[in-house]
Amino acid sequence: MTERTIKIPNVDHPITIAANKSRVIVTVGGRVIADTSDALTLREANYPPVHYIPRKDVDLAALVRSDTTTYCPYKGEAAYFSIPAGGERSVDAIWTYEAPYGAVAEIKDHLAFYPDRIDAVEQRDA
Repeated sequence: MTERTIKIPNVDHPITIAANKSRVIVTVGGRVIADTSDALTLREANYPPVHYIPRKDVDLAALVRSDTTTYCPYKGEAAYFSIPAGGERSVDAIWTYEAPYGAVAEIKDHLAFYPDRIDAVEQRDA
C-alpha cells in the first residue's frame, strides 16, 4: 500500500473555516434533508465555499451510505452518501471527512452537499 501525501494549507493553498451565521436549509425531492444554524463554511484556495452541516442537523434516515471514497491531501479521506429521494441525480450527493486532518479538524462530524445534486441550499437570517 502506498503512503498518501499529507499537505498543510498555506499561502499558496489556503483553507479557512468559519461559523456560518445564517440558517442553512437543504432540500431534496421536496423534503428538508438538513436544517441548521450551526453550519461551518470552508473556503479552500479558488474553489467555491462549502457549507459543512453538523450530522445532528441532517436527516440521516434519508441517506444511504455509498461505497465511494475520495482522497484530499489537505483534508483526508472522504466517505459519501446518496439521497434516494433525489433519484439518480442525488447519488453520492453528500461527503464527509470522518477523520479529517488536523488543519481542518473542525469539519469532523459534519456533512457537505454537492449543490448540483440536490434541489436547493437556502440561507436565511438566523
